[in-house]
Amino acid sequence: MLKNFIKITLRNLLKNKLYSAINILGLSVGIVCSILIWLWVADELSFDKFIPKYKNLHQVWVHATFDNKINTWQSIPLPTYEAMKTAHSSVVNSVVTGWGGERLLTVDDTRLLKQGYYVSEEFLEMFEYPLVSGDPAVVLDDPHSIVISQSLAQTLFKNEDPLGKVIRFEDQVNLKVTGILKDVPDNSSFEFEFLVPWKQREMLSEWVVRNKTNWGNYSFQVFVELNDEKSQGAVDEAIATMLADNGEDDMPRTLFLHPLEKWRLHSNFINGEIKEGRNDHVKLFSVIAIFILIIACINFMNLTTARSERRAREVGIRKSLGSTKKYLILQFIGESLIISVISFLLAILMTELVLPAYNNLVDKSLFIDYTSLEFWQIGLGIVFLTGVLSGSYPAFYLSSFRPAETLKGTIKIGKGATSPRKVLVVMQFGFSILLLVSTVVIFRQIELVKDRDLGYDQSNLISVDYSDELAENYDVLKNQLLQSGAVEAVTRSNSRITSINSNNFLSWPGKPENLKVIFTTISTEYDYTKTMGIKVLHGRDFSKEFVTDTSAIVINKAALDLMGLEDPIGTTLDLWGDKRQLIGVVDNVIMGSPYKEVKPMFMIVNPDWINAITVRLKNNNNLNGNLKTVEAMFDRYNPAYPFDYQFADVEFQRKFDTINMIQNLATIFSLLAIFITGLGLFGLASFTAEQRTKEIGIRKVLGASITGLIALMSKDFSKLVLVGFVLSAPITWYLLDQYLDRYPIRVDVQWWIFPAIGLIALIFSLLIVGNQALRVARSNPARSLRDE
Repeated sequence: MLKNFIKITLRNLLKNKLYSAINILGLSVGIVCSILIWLWVADELSFDKFIPKYKNLHQVWVHATFDNKINTWQSIPLPTYEAMKTAHSSVVNSVVTGWGGERLLTVDDTRLLKQGYYVSEEFLEMFEYPLVSGDPAVVLDDPHSIVISQSLAQTLFKNEDPLGKVIRFEDQVNLKVTGILKDVPDNSSFEFEFLVPWKQREMLSEWVVRNKTNWGNYSFQVFVELNDEKSQGAVDEAIATMLADNGEDDMPRTLFLHPLEKWRLHSNFINGEIKEGRNDHVKLFSVIAIFILIIACINFMNLTTARSERRAREVGIRKSLGSTKKYLILQFIGESLIISVISFLLAILMTELVLPAYNNLVDKSLFIDYTSLEFWQIGLGIVFLTGVLSGSYPAFYLSSFRPAETLKGTIKIGKGATSPRKVLVVMQFGFSILLLVSTVVIFRQIELVKDRDLGYDQSNLISVDYSDELAENYDVLKNQLLQSGAVEAVTRSNSRITSINSNNFLSWPGKPENLKVIFTTISTEYDYTKTMGIKVLHGRDFSKEFVTDTSAIVINKAALDLMGLEDPIGTTLDLWGDKRQLIGVVDNVIMGSPYKEVKPMFMIVNPDWINAITVRLKNNNNLNGNLKTVEAMFDRYNPAYPFDYQFADVEFQRKFDTINMIQNLATIFSLLAIFITGLGLFGLASFTAEQRTKEIGIRKVLGASITGLIALMSKDFSKLVLVGFVLSAPITWYLLDQYLDRYPIRVDVQWWIFPAIGLIALIFSLLIVGNQALRVARSNPARSLRDE
């Protein structure tokens, strides 16, 4: 029976090459889209699951109530690390880490800036990143040890055994290699090439030691391991008041555990509640994959049922020879499954061809793992789903023909399938319009944010990480940079202009007692506004001419609006219990998320709290020459470190990486959905034109014009597009409005987008249908009527 099915299927495919090609190509493109989306979704869902105890690992987060809402963050006081060990019987262990960053590693003449973390000695026991060499229980016990990845070991020591070798760390201390890690997978929340003991950080930083008992400094990350994933609720209850119990009672604060399995997809909190996050994107593209697969299946159903006349006599003969309805249904579904298998194999080939470009687009290293049982299960599932879904309606429709009527030629084949075909075409265009409108709206959202006034000048602005040598030589370096002719201004601060590293509370005259507002905090010195190109609205910036500026303060416009000060200059503000005189108000600057309103900000002078130097290069059309001059200066006064810099405009554009990727993917998959829809419409229009050849011939003989004939044949399809538009528009508007609600700065879903996209869809369909109608309308009526 199977052999017979295959033979008949192949015979029909070869007999009807055009329609077979449309069916197979449409299904193949739909499957390619599904595979590509599935690879991306599977990668997102796989994050951290390689860690054996990932369900038992959590990070300690904070809920704090101020600004009339619950604010949530993951930086907590350092004493929490030790306190968590005894907080509840279900806590097995805790670990403290830094925030990660590039550090200088030196071996002989090799100097590298590599990503790494300071971690307490429990880290590898808890997270169990696999070691090639070394015991995870002891490799981080010695403060002068370092654990490095296989790739880093190869780079630093070539083929030599790295264990016991010495690495100069941050040009400050020698560390001995005690362990070799397998390279950290791309689907890891932690990205690092080395680990340094937390005890070493304590030896290098007096600030860390001071904060070991300070419950008021929220600057650290703490993680815990539970002995049972179900005990999270009990632990949350036990640690909820830990901050208040240790003096942090000026506002409602609550500690809680955020599970490792939710870090990647569920870390967006709004008013204390998880509001999805990247999981929204996973859901979005999963739905798109389903839509595209359905559109491809609709093509198959429409073409098969429309061409049912060609199979009617076959059905009649088979029934008259004893074939049952069940057998015929199995036959037609079997044929559909064979076509689905062919389409799947073609889709695999097409996927392999486009994967390199796709990986570049989504910034991943995705691949099809042919040894994976899961891949074949999902692949066979797609084949079965598309085969059965595509072939079920045609199978039941064709098997329902009565043999006597089909053999006599009295049955009107295809008439009974007209209404379902119309519904399916409406669905296709409805889905396509939804995707196209979504693409346009997301593009407008990106452009809205990119067009916001940044409050500073990004051009020719570079930043360089701070070091101890730069701290010692800063004044000399700054003077020589300014005298070099390549630089306009230089400043230093605790964060780059494109990021926010610190937030604090500030008091002002007239502030309501119960009002708590968090301020972005910039620690700098002199020439900050000049270097960044920030406009001073009132008063002045910090200046060497005023020795009292070390106790002064500058705020931004958002802070001034919040305080409501009519004559701000000279006002005394309270910071950390110290009185500071307000000397200036600057324009708002977008440092954090470009999708949010600018937060209140204040600046202070503190040369001991610095993390970056910012340089504004001269705008003299000699960018490369200016960079080489600056590099030479930094190499002179910071010789241990390679000159590594970041342009402010490039760093700012990275804030759009995710939404740009979403917009690009949505555009690509929307165009593919339209392509599949157009492919099906072409086949259906071609068949319809073929069926109406005699009618067209008669109308031409009676004097009908070509334009009138094209309009006649296009009318029915135009109605379907319009119905699809009317049904899709309100649903699309609602879904997009819900999606955009995540952005405080957002566009409105403008009404004009819908008729514009609807018109494009209508023109697209008319071009396809009109082309087929024109072909028939131009044909010689004598040929179509010669048998009459």
